[in-house]
Amino acid sequence: MIESILHKMLTTRPVIAPGHVWLVGAGPGDPGQLTIDALSALRQADVVIHDALVDDRVLALARPEARLVPSGKRGGQPSVPQTRTIEQMKQFALAGMRVIRLKGGDPFVFGRGGEEVLALAMEGIPFRVLPGLTAGIAALAAATIPITLRSVNQAVVIATGHAAEGNGSPDWRAIAKLGQPIVLYMAMARLGSIAEELIAGGLLPTTPAAVIASATTPDERILVTELGKLAATCEERSFKAPAIVAIGDIVSIRQQIADMLPVPAQRLG
Repeated sequence: MIESILHKMLTTRPVIAPGHVWLVGAGPGDPGQLTIDALSALRQADVVIHDALVDDRVLALARPEARLVPSGKRGGQPSVPQTRTIEQMKQFALAGMRVIRLKGGDPFVFGRGGEEVLALAMEGIPFRVLPGLTAGIAALAAATIPITLRSVNQAVVIATGHAAEGNGSPDWRAIAKLGQPIVLYMAMARLGSIAEELIAGGLLPTTPAAVIASATTPDERILVTELGKLAATCEERSFKAPAIVAIGDIVSIRQQIADMLPVPAQRLG
């Protein structure tokens, strides 16, 4: 019954036309967190231009005839230039192929999806965006850290620790003064300086902090500590990118829940 419902859903989803490009969010890692639309698109594409962070299990869901084109960007490692990625998208589309640009998380959350659709629009290439679960929210939820909690926060700051070329870093001291939880993408290489600036802006060194590395994958690791110890503890325990960092009182909820459960009702990492 379930299989027939799933088959019907997959076979009635929108169809990728030749010469079109779809930007598809692959979610935080685990293929179980793909949307039905993302899975349908993978089963249709002639070409899948994928990020380095896309799990191999997700790529395995592409149809066997599909061409898989790596387009990875990893801090401190050889990366495909963004200009090359955009050029590939154009070339495959203009050749009449059905193209997927597959991104970890959501295409429009620190995924450069906005600049890619602008480039496609300038060439008159039809495109569509399929949202995905963004890691900054999904990784926290999977680690039992609520990104919002009525008694704790009224807003969330989502920021990147890796500024674009020519742009300065966020004003971390100003962000600290907002008094709201902070969720960081691509911040592992700058954790020390970011923490120092947040503390200088008024956050206490004892502010709860968490790092979720390789979220929702078999390699997932979770570290809960304090802001003042964050960088040193990550180095000591060899926590590396890809990782999401959460700072604020929302982090402490994870341990509160764990302490209430004699036998954890769900995976707390």
